[in-house]
Amino acid sequence: MSETFTNPPVANQPLPKIPGKMPGKTPGRNQNEALLEGEGEVALSQAQKIRLRFMRHKLGVVGGAIIVFLYVVVTLAPFLSPYGFEVQHPEYSLAPPTGIHFSNGKRFSLRPYTYSITKARDPITLELTYQVDREKSYPIYFFVRGEKYDIIGGWKGNLHLFGADRNSGGAVFLFGTDRFGRDLFTRTLIGGRVSMTVGVFGILLSFIIGILVGGVSGYYGGWMDNLIQRVIELLRSFPRLPLWLALSMVLPPQWSSVAVYFGVVTILSLIDWTGLARVIRGQFLSLREKEFVQAARAIGASDASIILRHMLPNTMSYLIVSATLSFPGMIIGESSISFLGLGIKEPMTSWGLLLKDAQSLEALNLHPWLMIPGIFIIVAVLAFNFVGDAMRDAFDPYSKM
Repeated sequence: MSETFTNPPVANQPLPKIPGKMPGKTPGRNQNEALLEGEGEVALSQAQKIRLRFMRHKLGVVGGAIIVFLYVVVTLAPFLSPYGFEVQHPEYSLAPPTGIHFSNGKRFSLRPYTYSITKARDPITLELTYQVDREKSYPIYFFVRGEKYDIIGGWKGNLHLFGADRNSGGAVFLFGTDRFGRDLFTRTLIGGRVSMTVGVFGILLSFIIGILVGGVSGYYGGWMDNLIQRVIELLRSFPRLPLWLALSMVLPPQWSSVAVYFGVVTILSLIDWTGLARVIRGQFLSLREKEFVQAARAIGASDASIILRHMLPNTMSYLIVSATLSFPGMIIGESSISFLGLGIKEPMTSWGLLLKDAQSLEALNLHPWLMIPGIFIIVAVLAFNFVGDAMRDAFDPYSKM
């Protein structure tokens, strides 16, 4: 009986190829997708996987860039604006946007300039209009001195990014003016400070209330849970807009603009926490039966320690996504209240208050530039929605994009 012996494998000899998917070699996939699927040689942390999933969401990345840009613009609004937001130009009441020119057809200029505009009345309709006088031009200068504004800590500044020579009668209104002759571009940027920050403070306050009430309801249960849920159902049964209006009427008319601002934030927060509280309550009902919570309770950990150190961190992914998706509601809520005249008051401004001048069809027909602040609302809301969708997919380990 003969035996057949095979040669032993030689050192450093490559192993035979086995049909199938090899790590990191799947055709048609880029490096990020391979890493997310675990095909790479380096193990990624959960934070790195979340970041890669977010970067794969193109609309989310664009929305994030827009949000960052808007916050930078509203932060630097006094510097970027050519005028103070309270400065009036009665001779330019409801003036259309100023055209920026580099050439008059005969010569080209590296420095931009504007033409003079003069009032005229239509002989048939008697409508007051503005006509461009191409005989008079005014150069636009950069880093000019103008109205003073607050910087940080009480410091004052008067440097503006651009502006026309006021001594010669020059004026530049990129978005036109309102009925008082105030520069709409300046007021839009300053108003963005209110509209873009109301969500930050409003969500912070509503999340504190929602997490506290929902956490207590879900952790303790019993009669306390029943009482809290009935109160939430009662609050959610009221129509949102009439409730906003009713609470806004409570604000004293003699309050300052800053006090009214924080009053509006408080109103929005007192209404917006109920949905978050119900979700947190459901998650706490599930988490309180988990082994790590039972172990913490067995070693004598206090209820506050169990909630803050063990249960709440397990809901952070949902809280981050919910906060991002709640921003649009806060922006629209503030804009709605201010549009109806019950929110931010003059001289402070916001995007909703600026839209108040465009609430009639006649105004929209004669002065369509008054709708420009509404474009900023639409862009900001869409950007936050895109980021919220991207964050939701990024925190979902089963997301397939």
